[in-house]
Amino acid sequence: MYIIPDKLSRKYVGPTQLDELLIGAAISKDPPPLVTLSGALIDRVVTFKLLGVNVASDMKWNTHIEGISRKVASRLYFLKQLKRAGAGLNDMLNFYCSMIRPVLEYASPVWHSSLTVAQTKALEYLQKRAMNIMFSGGIDYTTCLIIAGVDTLATRREYLTKRFFRRRVLPETSYLHYLLPGKNDLAITNKLRYPKTFQLLTVKTERFRKTFIPYCLRHYQ
Repeated sequence: MYIIPDKLSRKYVGPTQLDELLIGAAISKDPPPLVTLSGALIDRVVTFKLLGVNVASDMKWNTHIEGISRKVASRLYFLKQLKRAGAGLNDMLNFYCSMIRPVLEYASPVWHSSLTVAQTKALEYLQKRAMNIMFSGGIDYTTCLIIAGVDTLATRREYLTKRFFRRRVLPETSYLHYLLPGKNDLAITNKLRYPKTFQLLTVKTERFRKTFIPYCLRHYQ
């Protein structure tokens, strides 16, 4: 996989700079020779930031979640400053929902279904820290969410993933519709209590089963 980082990340270091990212365990164990272009050796990387998402060669999300955590931690500092300056709860909630939470769930349909339990807890902990800043008096996390009218991050990611799939993948006019497998026989599915329009993909690995399309086909059609 060849990527032009300058253009995709809007960091214009040079018009012909390329990185090579090998995706998948099989090709990583037996990698092909390094590639040269016009006599220049192309760097082979294990992670790459593509449109704000840190993609890794092993298709795990450790690097991406760590990057999110660092960015959110710095913004929580400003939330503390608002609290010290006497900002009201509504103002702090507006700041959190507009400046911090979007970072926590940016492009979440891409990676939500593949998160580990530890990564899910790490993200939720960041929202818990924000609630602890805004609320005082030892109020527990669940009560804070109810008062603030805010869902857990896991619930929001589930909703955002479902909405993206149904709006941007299922419609036949969608550019992503071609990713879906063939449709089931209506004569059979119409007799079922919970019919599914599209066939479920045959998966051989747990990692693939948790990726976006197989996950959505199981849960959202």
